[in-house]
Amino acid sequence: MIRKMYSRENLLDSLLKFKDSEFIKVITGVRRCGKSTLLLLYKEYLQKNKVSDRQIIYLLFEDYSIKELLDENNLHEYIKKNIIPSQKMYLLLDEIQLVKGWERVINSFRLNVDIDITVTGSNAQMLSGQLSTLLSGRYVEIKCYPFSFKEFVEVKGSNMDDYKKIPALYKEYVRYGGFPAVVLADENLKDSILSGIIDTIILNDIGYRGALREPELVDMVVSYLTDNIGNTISSNNIANSLTSNGYKITQPTVGKYLGLFQDAFIFYQAKKYDIRGKEYLRGQAKYFIVDLGLAHQILRKKTGNFGHELENLVYVELIRRGYMVDVAKIDAQEVDFIAKKMNEFLYIQIALELPENSKRETDNLLKIPDNHTKIVITQKYEEQSEIDGISIVNIIDWLLQH
Repeated sequence: MIRKMYSRENLLDSLLKFKDSEFIKVITGVRRCGKSTLLLLYKEYLQKNKVSDRQIIYLLFEDYSIKELLDENNLHEYIKKNIIPSQKMYLLLDEIQLVKGWERVINSFRLNVDIDITVTGSNAQMLSGQLSTLLSGRYVEIKCYPFSFKEFVEVKGSNMDDYKKIPALYKEYVRYGGFPAVVLADENLKDSILSGIIDTIILNDIGYRGALREPELVDMVVSYLTDNIGNTISSNNIANSLTSNGYKITQPTVGKYLGLFQDAFIFYQAKKYDIRGKEYLRGQAKYFIVDLGLAHQILRKKTGNFGHELENLVYVELIRRGYMVDVAKIDAQEVDFIAKKMNEFLYIQIALELPENSKRETDNLLKIPDNHTKIVITQKYEEQSEIDGISIVNIIDWLLQH
C-alpha cells in the first residue's frame, strides 16, 4: 500500500504526457524530495508496457561505480555503445548536473537518435545557460516537492474523512515535514534523517557548487533566513545583523548565498508587489523554506512564530499547485499572498484565528479593487465560513482540497 501511495500519480502523469515527444523531461527539486523515485517509477511503467530492458539506459550519477561517466566524452561513448539503432530508446539520467557538459551530450542524441530523454537534477542552474541555448524551448520542467499534506495523509494510510486522526497528522506534518524518507521512518530516526538532508544540501548543492570556504557563515545565513520566515528582509539586513554579532560578511556575499539557496530549492523568494502601483518593490522580499521539518531541525526544535509557519505552509502548497506567488501590498496594508496561474488570481490572507470584534483580516482584502477570488486561511476552525463575501477556510480543509 505504501508503495502505491508513494507513486504520486499526478507527477507520473506529468511525465507520461510528454512520453515519446520531442521534449526532454527535466525533473527538478530539492534533494531527497522523490525525484529518483519518480524516475524509477517511469522506468517501471516502461517495462510494464513492453519496453525491453535493452531499450532503457538508466544511470544514477551519484553511484561511485560509474564515476568515469561524469566525464562528458565518456558518457557520450557509453550511451552511443548501448543504443540499438533500429529501436526506440529511453534515456533516464539521475542527478545529471554532476556531469559537466551534459547538455551537449543529450542534445547530440536528441538530434540524431529516436530517443525519449528524462533527466533529474537538484539545482536550478541546470535550466539556464547551455540547456536553454541548445534546446531553445524543447524541454519541459517537472517540479518535484516533498509530500503535500494530502499525500502525507495517504501515505500514512488514513482515510481523508477520518477527522479524529487528521489533526494529529497535521501536527506531525508541521513538525517533521514531508520528505518521503522522513515520513516513512520511525519517529526516533526522523531528526537524524532531516539533519542528514540539511548537511547534504549545504555541503554538496551549496558549498561545493558555490566553491564556498566558510561553512560557518553559510550556516548562519541559513539560520537567519529560517528564523525570519515571513519577515521582509534583504541581503543588507542579513549582512548588518551578522556583522553586529561579530561575523565578517558583506552584502554581496550574502546575495551570493541567497542565490545558491534558491538554486538548491531549499529557499524560495516571494517578492513584494504593489497592487495599486502595479510594480514590484525593489529590495523587499520574503523567503520561505521548502519544508517545515527542515526549519525545525535548523532551529534545533526551537518554538517559532506559528503564524509565519502557517504562511510558509501555504506558500509552498501554492507553488506546488503551480501558482506564481508574491507578497502583496495595498496602500499601507499587506496582503499575505497574491497567487497567479494562467488567468486565475487568488488573494490570500493568513491568520491563526480571526480576531474578536475586528474585520482586520478581511478588510485588507476588500480594499483590492477587482473581483478575483479572495480567501482567509486560518489554523483555528471558525464559526463563520464567509465574511462580506470573502471565504474563511481552515488550513487542514484547504490543504486537502487538491
